[in-house]
Amino acid sequence: MDFVLLAEQTLNGIQLGILLFLLAAGLTLVFGIMDFVNLAHGSFYMLGAFLFATFFNWTGSFVLGILLAVPSTMLLGTVTEIICLRTLYQRDHLDQVLATFGLILFFNQLVQVIWPLDGLAVPMPAYLDGAVSLGFGINYPVYRIMIIMSGMAVALALYVLVVRTRLGMLIRAGASNRTMAGALGVDIKLLFTCVFGLGAALAGLAGMLITPIISATSGMGEQILILALVVIVIGGIGSIRGAFIAAIFTGVIDTLGRSFLDVILLVFLPANAAEAAGPALSSMLIYIMMAAVLFFRPQGLFPPQRR
Repeated sequence: MDFVLLAEQTLNGIQLGILLFLLAAGLTLVFGIMDFVNLAHGSFYMLGAFLFATFFNWTGSFVLGILLAVPSTMLLGTVTEIICLRTLYQRDHLDQVLATFGLILFFNQLVQVIWPLDGLAVPMPAYLDGAVSLGFGINYPVYRIMIIMSGMAVALALYVLVVRTRLGMLIRAGASNRTMAGALGVDIKLLFTCVFGLGAALAGLAGMLITPIISATSGMGEQILILALVVIVIGGIGSIRGAFIAAIFTGVIDTLGRSFLDVILLVFLPANAAEAAGPALSSMLIYIMMAAVLFFRPQGLFPPQRR
């Protein structure tokens, strides 16, 4: 197995993990604090990508496009929570699943009405194009390194927000016992709206960062939402630390499995069998991992502390 290829694919897995963390962090906060099943979370990933592509085309600036698209996605999430979802908090999870599934269909059709059917592409900025040498013969794209560094910075900022600020204290109180937090004077409705808007912004940022690589297309949020759900189950619902560790682990396992599992199977199987079984098994790896976590630690690897 080539060392350079292994290192590059590991970095690709970390980059995927960072995107999964941005998506899963908001989702785990919404589920852990609000006890709300939001299947439409991936739609904000998609909307963030389209808004970023639109603002980029208007301004011609990559940075300005992100600075405009992040608060716009947060605003869309806030408006969606107030208009469509606030009345569902006291309903059971089946009603929430059906309602948010309907939102998926609505948002997918909405972007097809507003934007071109074939989606929007964002060219790679010249200063982020190309590759940089990391030593040992490893050359890695500058843009993917920027994604990793940006995600690390967001993870650190989110940690400071949750652990060191008053809003974070309220978020942790709501996650531990929202009934008691409400009895102590916390505005639960406002807290829920803030958490939902923050989650939408994080999902949108993940969509923005991936747009120069895969373009913004209708329905792009569904597949990555499934991976985000796997992440929060493995990490522990409501745990930011768990979401980060599980996202990196999931991204690396998924990427390395798709890249090298068929090669590893050649040691045990004939070439034709290894080529057939490799892709199938690689797509199952993270779900096997999730099943193992659910069997041994049903609450996840890093569940939040409940008092």
